[in-house]
Amino acid sequence: MVKNVLITGGAGFIGSHLSKKLLEKGYRVKVFDNLSPQIHGDDASTSPLFLSIKGKVEFVQGDVRVHEDWEKALVNQDAVIHLAAETGTGQSMYQAERYVDVNIRGTAILLDLLASKNYQIKKVLVASSRAIYGEGRYYCETHKEVYPLARNEADLSKGEFEPKCPICNLALTLQPTNEGSNIQPNSIYGFTKQSQEEMTLLACKNLGIPAIAFRYQNVYGPGQSLSNPYTGILSIFSTRILNGNTVYLFEDGKESRDFVYIDDVVDATILGLENQQLKNEVFNVGSGINTSVLEVAQKLKKAYDSSVDIKINRNFRLGDIRHNYADLAKISSIGFRPKVFFEEGVVKFTSWVKQQKVQPDTYEMSIQELKEKGLYK
Repeated sequence: MVKNVLITGGAGFIGSHLSKKLLEKGYRVKVFDNLSPQIHGDDASTSPLFLSIKGKVEFVQGDVRVHEDWEKALVNQDAVIHLAAETGTGQSMYQAERYVDVNIRGTAILLDLLASKNYQIKKVLVASSRAIYGEGRYYCETHKEVYPLARNEADLSKGEFEPKCPICNLALTLQPTNEGSNIQPNSIYGFTKQSQEEMTLLACKNLGIPAIAFRYQNVYGPGQSLSNPYTGILSIFSTRILNGNTVYLFEDGKESRDFVYIDDVVDATILGLENQQLKNEVFNVGSGINTSVLEVAQKLKKAYDSSVDIKINRNFRLGDIRHNYADLAKISSIGFRPKVFFEEGVVKFTSWVKQQKVQPDTYEMSIQELKEKGLYK
């Protein structure tokens, strides 16, 4: 029986929401988190995410790269939900060592300890990502199901943003990406999430510990950091709009993602925790619908009653994918159904944002970093 749950990264966006929901359900929750300034600001004691769980959970401040911190965290736990990770796709392309160190080596330490120490862990859940798929699944009239490789700079420079058939180089039709789709990450971040997933499933299978990997799509909702310029498109756009700054869209604004509301992500994760029959499985977690970046920007502008400009600059980031949305057939078979779709989710998110202090807009700084590394064209 699982009653004591360790959540790594439990003071973060997903982790704090998950912690509170598990507490409501009667679980005893321990959070292991380093309170990263990129997420919590320079003074973590004032972080709304941290304050939302402070005093409610057992808290271990530490680093997943430190054995002793893991050992403190794992004591008396029945299950591990491993969310801790560096998460910026673009940032990962020029901070590869940090992303590999935290995401891969940090996970390796957990697996080593589970193999060498007498912990009574009955289940492990690991946060994977849609980023492991790269472009995902498409349909070609001639070659049927295909998986395009990363788009090349020459095509992108000419404004040819849509992926092409890797065999005949002709136009494709986007399909939902299922769990059997090719794994071909386009970023260091995606590579590290693939490694986390595969390492965890392999090691836990050998140890006889049921393990599940959740391939989360683009998660959003109240509580998402409004000061982190590296991840969370709704938060980044919101901060720009509320600072009165122009919102610039990469490519032609028609690139799309599957935006999944935080409450649905929490529900899916708890479903996996509580289902005793699941082991060594991977599941997509999303809304099953793709929404363009242009539509996101327009809905946010309207919600904030703003007059800022939305400009399509046709610039691009090397390593970005064009489209991806989840096929939910597999996770639906175990009872998951998304409840909050984008129209409602944007209202909930922006209503929360309006109650928060407007954060400084550091987005241009993140773009400058990409330019300096030759990743922004």
